[in-house]
Amino acid sequence: MRGGAVVRWRDGRGELVVRGRDGGVGARVPLEIAASYRARTRGLLGRESLEGALLLSPANSIHTFRMRMPIDVAYLDRRLRVLDVRTMPPGRLGRPRVRARHVVEAEAGAMAVWGLDVGAVVEVRELR
Repeated sequence: MRGGAVVRWRDGRGELVVRGRDGGVGARVPLEIAASYRARTRGLLGRESLEGALLLSPANSIHTFRMRMPIDVAYLDRRLRVLDVRTMPPGRLGRPRVRARHVVEAEAGAMAVWGLDVGAVVEVRELR
């Protein structure tokens, strides 16, 4: 949220800034933003790899049907705090997270490297 307003992103590129519980910056990650229905539906389908992360917004659940790789999934609340992190193999349906408003996807193992775990806060910076 910026100044109490709900954040709405547009499809495009950006940067995901991972902050730890202490507020320090843990990582800066290239980000693809999927905010339209079409971009969210397409997601990572058919890709062999992903450099960085993909933000799906709004979203509170995902699936990995027709995906070619296992992925890490982070569920974010409206304040961009990580509620849960899961690794999902292809062909699975993730259960919805009630308080989740956004989902970040990355190649399996990437989020541990970035320090993205439950309780961390992220910042999304759009590139213009």
